[in-house]
Amino acid sequence: MKKIILLEYIIKMKTVVMYFFIASILLFTGCTTKNDRLFQNKNSNGVNDKKSIVSDADYKKEINYEYTIAPNDRLSIMIYIQSGAGSKQMNSILTSRGINRNMEQQGNIGILVTQKGTVRLPLIGIVNVIGLTQDELSALLIQKYEKYIRSPYVTVEIINQRVIVVGEVKKPGIVPVVNGTLNLLEVIARSGDMTDLAERTNIKIIRGDLRDPQIRVVDLTQIENIKTTSLLLKPNDIVYVQARHMKGINKAVREISPFFVTLANMLQPLVQRKTIIGDVSE
Repeated sequence: MKKIILLEYIIKMKTVVMYFFIASILLFTGCTTKNDRLFQNKNSNGVNDKKSIVSDADYKKEINYEYTIAPNDRLSIMIYIQSGAGSKQMNSILTSRGINRNMEQQGNIGILVTQKGTVRLPLIGIVNVIGLTQDELSALLIQKYEKYIRSPYVTVEIINQRVIVVGEVKKPGIVPVVNGTLNLLEVIARSGDMTDLAERTNIKIIRGDLRDPQIRVVDLTQIENIKTTSLLLKPNDIVYVQARHMKGINKAVREISPFFVTLANMLQPLVQRKTIIGDVSE
């Protein structure tokens, strides 16, 4: 009879511990998920955001988009002149000291556009470049250098354009924009693809002024959703691949497991004592 009572006691203790374990997981999961996820709406409560729909007119504008020079851009400017009378050979009088595509080592390569939107160049001095495309600046510099050089040829390239990728990708970081534009799939591929815990239905593209950003939400799991949005990215966009809810559960289990191991170790002597008392009483 006492063995039965003891068995019931042990079962009740295990049941209490199990319920407490589950409740703790639910509690920690909510806190962990909230802290792990970025760029959430105030009232999202872990629910995926409404998917963004891009009209045909807006999509056409994005296809024809051309970046304009802004402060803190770095420019590679090459001005070529003929090396001799009647010669077709051209020599550069200005170089950017080479173009390095590794953004971590970009450093002082190229010519920095000041906060006023200007650069200082040989012969012509300070030039206002802000708001111009690469081709527009090339044409402007050719016009200015014609006063000093016969038949100059000028090339301009913005060398620090990039997209920032964070979240559940295998290699988060900075992806250089080498062809003027990128699309979301290309950026994810360059980041080593998404991890197994990535939420593929709620990928965010953050664009523009960070005090009042434009946020686009993309679902890559449904072809119909892809048809109604735009995967095109612009320089300085931020791509955030959100984690699935399961990541919060896994992290919560890892965080509270040591507590329950300690609790089990503390209860073990009590269970053994009850067992010994039961055996002696018989």
